[in-house]
Amino acid sequence: MDAILLKRAAAVRLLICDVDGVLTDGRIYFNDDGVESKAFFATDGVGLKLLQRAGIEIAWITGSRAPAVTHRARALGVKHVIMGVFDKLAPWRELCAQLGIAPEACACIGDDLPDLPLLSVCGLAFTVPHAPEALKQAAHYVTQKPGGGGAVREVCDLILTAQGKTPDVSMLRSA
Repeated sequence: MDAILLKRAAAVRLLICDVDGVLTDGRIYFNDDGVESKAFFATDGVGLKLLQRAGIEIAWITGSRAPAVTHRARALGVKHVIMGVFDKLAPWRELCAQLGIAPEACACIGDDLPDLPLLSVCGLAFTVPHAPEALKQAAHYVTQKPGGGGAVREVCDLILTAQGKTPDVSMLRSA
């Protein structure tokens, strides 16, 4: 891994995640009654818990309004969930100001064009293999794993490793 990427990852204090296509595989399921559901990858959740235990804030900024997003965030202890937004830049700036975190200390992972403005201004930009070329060009790192299939865990492990916090089960125990 290159030294500049590791330096950026070492500075991360906030990880912003898109939901559809990043925390999920991007497919949206509707049952016969029109109720939407999503599938989340369990190891991504473990990675997010590891980051939280290491003192890194987690936020989700998504265009989705699905209740499943709120339920999954609550299960993982993600306190900052901003839903139903297409323009993600303004809420991201507000969140950074509220938390006192500089843009350079913020990492973002997205998979489609609404995420491009964030990837262009944050300190460390991630995207997934299925992302449009514009996102791949803006990203500092394209994950090996797909969205909804371990990409977020890959990002979490990279950040923890860069910060000298080798991910292990002891990090999941209550403090």
